Order: sequence, then structure tokens, then C-alpha cells
Amino acid sequence: MKSIKLNNVTANLGVDEHVSFALSNLTWQVDSHQHWVLLGGNGAGKSAITAVLLDQANIVSGTRRCDFERMEIVSSDMQKQLLAAELLVDQDDITDGKTDPKLVSELIYQQASANFDEQLCQQLITGFAFEPLLKQRLRALSTGETRKLMLIKALSNRPELIVLDEPFDGLDVESTERLNTILAALSESMTMVFVLNRLAEIPAFISHYGYVIAGELQYQLANPDEKQRDDLFKLLHLAHTDLTIPGKDMQLSAPAFHDPELVRLQNASVSYNGQIIFSNLNWTIKAQQHWQLSGKNGSGKTCLLNLITGDNPQCYNNDIKVFGFQRGSGESIWQIKQYIGYISNALHMDYRVSICALNTIISGFYDSIGLYQKPTQRQLDLAMQWLALLGLSEFKNTPFTQLSYGDQRMLLIARAMVKHPTLLILDEPCLGLDEANRQRVLLLIEKICAAGSSTVIYVNHHAKDKIAGIEHYLDMADFSG
Repeated sequence: MKSIKLNNVTANLGVDEHVSFALSNLTWQVDSHQHWVLLGGNGAGKSAITAVLLDQANIVSGTRRCDFERMEIVSSDMQKQLLAAELLVDQDDITDGKTDPKLVSELIYQQASANFDEQLCQQLITGFAFEPLLKQRLRALSTGETRKLMLIKALSNRPELIVLDEPFDGLDVESTERLNTILAALSESMTMVFVLNRLAEIPAFISHYGYVIAGELQYQLANPDEKQRDDLFKLLHLAHTDLTIPGKDMQLSAPAFHDPELVRLQNASVSYNGQIIFSNLNWTIKAQQHWQLSGKNGSGKTCLLNLITGDNPQCYNNDIKVFGFQRGSGESIWQIKQYIGYISNALHMDYRVSICALNTIISGFYDSIGLYQKPTQRQLDLAMQWLALLGLSEFKNTPFTQLSYGDQRMLLIARAMVKHPTLLILDEPCLGLDEANRQRVLLLIEKICAAGSSTVIYVNHHAKDKIAGIEHYLDMADFSG
């Protein structure tokens, strides 16, 4: 029987003298045919522990012994690296380089192992309805579609052990069900280690549970009974306190807008290379009409939002009126964005500046990635109140890039909310958050809805994350090409 054994390991992640996370007293053994899930709060060190497991960390002391020869990982960090590599190719192309961006089909076979399973690869492509995307470029894929690409590539290599760090993030309900079925079948021949935040996503075949606190694997349960699992899950829930939304900066909050009609789209459509993403979409958003926007991966949810914000050039080919401006009438993008707060996975991927947590929130007053103005005392005070609300006060001076993915997400949500926008667009705001932080964010959004100052558009795949106060629904399936 093969295994990985970590014995009293002290390790850190980082480059040279820059340590981004430290682990201590790590003793853990993963045997073949065991299936683990690591649980814990944002920033606890779950992903860092899997980095040690896969020999991707600097071991300071202790020992690591590994019998597995073939290992794979699917994670948000790997997804970022894949997109960053493609961005470099794009930049090379802009500067007259000779490197062409690879097709999705080429990326699947890139660095394929000797054990690459062509039949399994085709099953995964069919199961995910991925065939039409094989001739696309990576940058054309949605977040969920990129995650599917990584899953197809990693699983087709037939690893002996695979780490699946939030594998369901960004996937719609149908794709999540298909992946669960695929993983259940493969669990007979692969050892799996999951990093999950959603308890409901824990697969039925999981045999071992680990709970991570402050960089230490403090609890390990083998084949726990129902009571042991319930006791472990209770550790993941924080007691909610009464939450009060911080006030406004009267100088830089969204200006007053008195027309009850905020947005109107008439017969809107978006297409790329002759392929219709959606068409004949009519949508009017009125003040205090809070909406939930749903649809499968690639159905055009983010495209639709980008028509509103002006980040999709096809907004000028459509009949769109936003905050009193008819699109294409000479308005600037900033005349529209002054009314809008926005959080999306694309924004998170683009937010790569190393400003501190406090300034990340303040940047929301200026709609900037990074902070290039000296903040006022009022802005500093409000940002500190947001940090306290999110439980991140101790990280006020920590660079954004050194925080965990979940903590980064929380900061970007506060950044979107800080100016009390007339329209608050939340494109999968809970992606990457643990149970406690997810509930805190959902409660915050409820309070925003109830406060009467912002109208909310909430994009989400998970029906359980419905929010009190959101009573209007738009399903992109009704407008598919």
C-alpha cells in the first residue's frame, strides 16, 4: 500500500525571504484508497498543507516520505497560473512576438503523462458538454469552463493521488452533479484529498476528515460516525453578532439618482464569432428591485452584467439605458460606474497589486485597482469599520496578495460596498468562502437590501444561498442562443 507520510513537519510557502504562510507540527499520513477532506476557516492553512503534501513548500524541519509517483492538483492558484501564462502569450502577440495562444484542446494534452487516458478524457469532455469549447482560446472561457478544463486535464492523467482544492467553485448545479458522479466512479482507482469550504459539497465517499486551525492540522477523524462529524462541523460555524453597515463618505459615495428606473435593456443580444450567447433579452431594473441572476456556465451571465457596466463593447450595439444615459450617446464609462459597486471572479483575478488590506477597501471609493490618492481620515475610519465587521482588523497592513483567497474575496466585497452604490453587482460573491464567512456575507447583503440605499443584482449557482429581500429572478436559459 502506497502512502505519503509527514512527520512533525515545519514548513513555509514563499519565495526567498518572503514567507507567505508558515506551518508547524504537521504530522499526517495519507494512504492509498483513503479519501480526505480538509476543513477550516479562510486563511487557516488548508491549501498550504496540501502544498507540503505535494512537495510544493519549503520544509524547514521534519520529514516527508512519498510512495506515490503520479500526483495532480486542481485549485484556484493553478487556475491563476494557467491564466497568467496565457496572458504572457497574449502580451507577446501584442508586441509582435511569434507565440500563438494555444487552443483549449492543445492545453488538455499539454504535459500529458504517460498514463494519459484518452477514453477517460473523452468521457469527461462529453460529461461536461465540453466539445464545443475545444477550439476556443483559454481567455474566451468562463470561470466555470476553465475549472472544467483543469479537471479534464488532471483526471485524464490518471494520477494515483489528486488534490482537489474547491473543485466545485464556479460550476453550475448540473456540472456539479456530473462531477460528483465522475469522482465517485474514479474514487475506486484514485486517492483523493479535497479542500472544501461548503459542507454540502463533501462527497459521500469521503473516509477521513481533517480540521485545520492556524496552520496546524489539529483534528483528524477516520471513518467518523454521525455524531463525530456533527461535532466537527460545529467548529466551522462562528456565532453571528448583530451587524451594522458602516456609514458613507459623503464626498465620494455614489451620487443621488432619483429616477426609479436604473437600467433598461431592450431585445439585448451578445454573440461571438457567429455564436449567439443570448438574444431577445428584455430587462428593466428599478430602484429597490433586488434580482438574482442564474444560468449555466457559459450562458452569458457575466456578459450581461458587462453590458450594464460598459465593460463589453457590444453594449454599444444594443438598446441599453443606464442611469439616465442611452448607451452610445457620448457618456463616459466613469459616468456610469460612479453609481455601481462590483465584485466578480474576473476582478479578483485582475486585482494583483500588493497594497494593504485597508487600502484595498479604500480603493472602492475611487473605483481603482490599487490606491493612487491619499485617503481622507473619514475614509480611513470607514475602512477600519469594514475590516472590523469582516473580522480582518489584524490584517489591515497585510498586503492583499499575501492574504488567503477567501480573505481577499471578503475585502473585495467590502470594496464594492464601501461607497454605498446605487447598484451593487455581486457576481458569485461567495466563491471561495468558508461556511462562516459565507453566512456573514449573505447577512451583509440582506442588510444592504433592507437598508434601502442600494439595489442588488446577485449572481449565484447555489439555490441554498438565496437571500431574504431578493424577490426578482432572471434565468439566462430563457434567452439562450
